[in-house]
Amino acid sequence: MTDYYNYIKALHLIFVITWFAGLFYIPRLFIYHIEANEKLSPEREILTEQLKLMTKRLWYIITWPSAILATLFAVWLLILFPTWLQQPWMHVKLGFVLLLIAYHLKNHQMFKQLQRDEVVYTSKFMRIWNEGATLILFAIVFLVILKSAFNWIFGVVGIIVLGILLMLGIRLYKRIREKNPNA
Repeated sequence: MTDYYNYIKALHLIFVITWFAGLFYIPRLFIYHIEANEKLSPEREILTEQLKLMTKRLWYIITWPSAILATLFAVWLLILFPTWLQQPWMHVKLGFVLLLIAYHLKNHQMFKQLQRDEVVYTSKFMRIWNEGATLILFAIVFLVILKSAFNWIFGVVGIIVLGILLMLGIRLYKRIREKNPNA
C-alpha cells in the first residue's frame, strides 16, 4: 500500500497545482475580456474572440480535468487512509475544499456568461474575485502542514490580514494603472 501511496499523493498534488493554476488565471482572462468589451470595433471583436478561445482552452483542457483528477486522487488517498477522516483538521480542510469547489463552479458560471458575451461583472470586481483562490490555497496549505498544531485564532487572523494585504495591493495596482495605463 505504501509503495504506491507516494505516487497517488504526488499525482494529487500535481493536479491540485494545475487546478489552482487554472483558477488563478481564469479570472485574469475574465478581466481582459471585460476590458476588451469596452474597446472600439474592430479591436473589441478581435480581442473578445481570442479571449473566448483562450478561456475555453484553459477551462476545459486544464482547469476542469485538473479539478476532477485532484478530487479522484484525494478520494483514493482517503480510501487508503480512512482514519484521516477522524481527524479534526481534515474536517476543516474538506470544508475549505467544498469552498474551493463552490469557487470553481462560480467561475464556471462566469465563464459561460462571458462566452455568451454577457458582461455581468466589472473588471474591478474581478480583480478582487481573483484573490479568492489565493485565500483558499493559504488556508488549505496551512491546515495540511500544521494539522493539529494549527492555532485557530492566529489562523483566522492571518487569513484576514492576508485578505487585507491583497485588497491594499489591488488598490495600489489601480493607482499605478491610473497613472500609467500601460502598466
